[in-house]
Amino acid sequence: MNTQYQIIPLSKEDFSEVTSLWEASVRTSHHFLSEADIQFYKPLVLNAYLPSLSLFGIRRASGEISGFIGVAEGKIEMLFVRPDDFGKGIGQALCRFAVQQLQAWEVDVNEDNQEALKFYIKTGFKVVGRSPLDFSGKPFPILHLKTNIR
Repeated sequence: MNTQYQIIPLSKEDFSEVTSLWEASVRTSHHFLSEADIQFYKPLVLNAYLPSLSLFGIRRASGEISGFIGVAEGKIEMLFVRPDDFGKGIGQALCRFAVQQLQAWEVDVNEDNQEALKFYIKTGFKVVGRSPLDFSGKPFPILHLKTNIR
């Protein structure tokens, strides 16, 4: 989709809405996570992950955040879109922004999240490694991807 989106910085005041968006997206796309897993990660997203990232988002005309991306040290750490906005080019616009404007050339993807893996490969990333555990030590294998697109 060629829709032009305005990408804006997000702040601490947006953390609650961003966390809710994260949860809705995860419930739709991360079928390998249990309810207990989601409840484990949710406070970490709100209190630990979001404050450590440069956050950017796209807002609907109504003011709601449609999607957001979090970047740290040249790496896409989070990219989530509201489920009812899947397939509208929001994730592509955010990813392109992160690569081109923020020099974020790396991303990790849950191996079991095949849709995300396909998305990043389509966007120009390639798998360069794998870890059997996620960053919390849980048994959710992580694929490490990089892009050469500048």
